[in-house]
Amino acid sequence: MKKILIVDDEPNIVMALEYTFKKNNFEVFIARDGQEALEILEKQLPDVIILDVMMPMVDGYATLEEIKKDERLAHCKVIFLSAKNKESDIEKGMNLGANLYVVKPFSAKKLVEQVHELIEN
Repeated sequence: MKKILIVDDEPNIVMALEYTFKKNNFEVFIARDGQEALEILEKQLPDVIILDVMMPMVDGYATLEEIKKDERLAHCKVIFLSAKNKESDIEKGMNLGANLYVVKPFSAKKLVEQVHELIEN
């Protein structure tokens, strides 16, 4: 079973994504901010991390910088999921090493397809 970590401080998004990915046979882990995500990543090695940019404590960009420092997480695919839709925001996310940058609002069905594509490639 593939593992996914969803990192977002918006409860409705977390619940919708958790439901959708469980329905698609993923083991789902949830973090409400970057700090909590990094704590989970000490124990779990997900295949994919969906990361919001704007969060309390540690934002998505800083979280990804920490993830990239950990060799155990080198295989993880990272998708930014953010309302920040300026080209400079997207560029920053991709330059930090994200595999994909999805702008909110988004289609959960399409996101699942994109996750499967990332895992397969």
